[in-house]
Parts: sequence; structure tokens; C-alpha cells
Amino acid sequence: MKLSVNLNKIALIRNSRGNDSPSLINYAKKCIDLGVDGLTLHPRPDHRHATSEDAIDISKICKDHGIEFNLEGNPFSFPQGKFIGFQELCTNTKPDQVTLVPDDLQQITSDHGWQPGFLDDQLKDFIDSLKDSNVRTSLFIDADTNSVEYAAGIGFDRVEIYTGPFANFLADEDFTNFDLCKNEIAECIAAANKSMIGINAGHDLNLDNLPHLIKCGRLDEVSIGHAIITDALKFGFKETIIKYIESVRKN
Repeated sequence: MKLSVNLNKIALIRNSRGNDSPSLINYAKKCIDLGVDGLTLHPRPDHRHATSEDAIDISKICKDHGIEFNLEGNPFSFPQGKFIGFQELCTNTKPDQVTLVPDDLQQITSDHGWQPGFLDDQLKDFIDSLKDSNVRTSLFIDADTNSVEYAAGIGFDRVEIYTGPFANFLADEDFTNFDLCKNEIAECIAAANKSMIGINAGHDLNLDNLPHLIKCGRLDEVSIGHAIITDALKFGFKETIIKYIESVRKN
């Protein structure tokens, strides 16, 4: 299993001071030097954290160092102010992976997966537009086998399971629902294998719940951002990245 570090929270801290400290580029390079497999950014139209320019800069750094760049976002986020639009970002950054998420400006963070039946034709047209660029496509979904089959039918290369409920049930010690959620994730992994598509996971993953996630089955990649920054307050950034790399590579 590979680790892609989401840098959005570093951008959020930077933006709160109106300057370039902490430097997103410097932390991207630190992650690369420590051996991560990829970097993730999810620019939103209001540029609340990562910006369009950040995505272009980080994609170049990834290409220069031979690691993957994962661009997340709503495919139907159109140009707005300084935000150049998600389609244009895909064109300008040439990401290795595009993860499509059904978020909007009212959401603090992504809190649900793409629902089968929502803008099916437009979604298919969007991923078809990326075929010539050889980008891997992934759909952010709830832990539901119907969503896996839906993504495979649309033509996605991978799905990314939304692991927020999984993480919350464990944190609350709600073990009945946690076990049900683990089973749903395991079933999604089996369904993805049957459909011959890859499977990623992300949201609220941390050092405590990653070992439980690993027991659900083999995943291709996890994307982690918020927990890395909160753990860096305790352990330091370098030690935190090392801990996460060690954790995911036990799979």
C-alpha cells in the first residue's frame, strides 16, 4: 500500500498569515526526501487552502522527483475568481491520478461519496476527456459495493473509499458499527478486485486506525493529510512522516 500525503492543511496554515510561511513547496520536498509515494492537493474554488497555483507548482515538483501527483476535486467546479477551474487544472498539472469528489463550497471537508445516478452522463464525459492524457481516474465513494460497481461501469480505474465513518466509530468505541463498517470496506475491496479496478482509501485515517484498515484487505493507496499535521505537533514533522510510511508499508 502506498502513502500519498495531502498538503491542504499546510496551505491552510500558510493562508492564515497571508504570506508564504509555512512554505508548501518546502514541505512537499521534505515529504519526498522522507520517501512518500505521492502528494495530494484538493484545491477548492474559494482557495481556502490549496490554490490553483499550488497545484501547478506541486505537480511540477512531483514530476521532477518521479513521484505521483494526485489532484482531487469536483469535476464540475468551474472558473471562479482566481480559481482556474478543475478541468483546466487537470490540463495544466497533468496529474498521475485524478480523484473526483462530490463536494461543494458549503462543506468544510468531503463528507460523503459520489452517489450512483448523480450526473452520470456528465461524469462519464469528464473521465473520457482525460483518456488521452493517460491519467488514472478514481471516484470518491461511500463504503458500498453498489458504488464500486457503478464506478467500474462508468469507466473509472479506481475508487477511493470514504473512511470517515470507519474512523469515527473506532474513535467513539462504537464497536458494533465499527465492525459493520470494516465488513463493508472488506466487501468493497472484494468487489473492486472482481471488477478489476484499483482501490484507495482516505479521510480521518491516522496511526490508530490504519492497522485496522489494513486488516480489511489489500489497498493500493491511502491519502492522509489532517492527521499528519496534528501528529506533527506531537512528534515533529519528520518523525510523523516516518511513522506513517512504516504503518502503511506493513500491508
